[in-house]
Amino acid sequence: MKKHRFLTLSAFICGLLFGLGLLMAGMANPAKVLGFLDIAGLWDPSLALVMVGGIVVAFIAFSLSKKMPHSLLQTKFNWPDATAITKPLLIGSTLFGLGWGLVGLCPGPALVLAGSGAIEGLLFVVFMLIGFRLADLVQARLS
Repeated sequence: MKKHRFLTLSAFICGLLFGLGLLMAGMANPAKVLGFLDIAGLWDPSLALVMVGGIVVAFIAFSLSKKMPHSLLQTKFNWPDATAITKPLLIGSTLFGLGWGLVGLCPGPALVLAGSGAIEGLLFVVFMLIGFRLADLVQARLS
């Protein structure tokens, strides 16, 4: 039971740090994100630095963790087996990018906004959950 509480606490702290990072970087501000995506207008390149910083940190963390037999919390790593670029991956990536470009939000920042009570975040999360359900129904029908 003690290990479960520690895992829950560490997950909470990681989520809190991630959310604070998103807020500090401006990623939870749809106008800032849309300004980054508007390369033909008043382009705001500051989010590129956030992305590069995230890629560097992730690269180091993944490189180190792949050499470890288990996590620091003694849990098993679950590395993905799939490496192929498939049609569903391309479709999903395209839909994600289009959604991000249309509203300036992706799931992480939307959850931060929803947690703050912002209507944009709440609406995004509701429609995101509807989209998850529709994807499950389509997947079940195709199987």
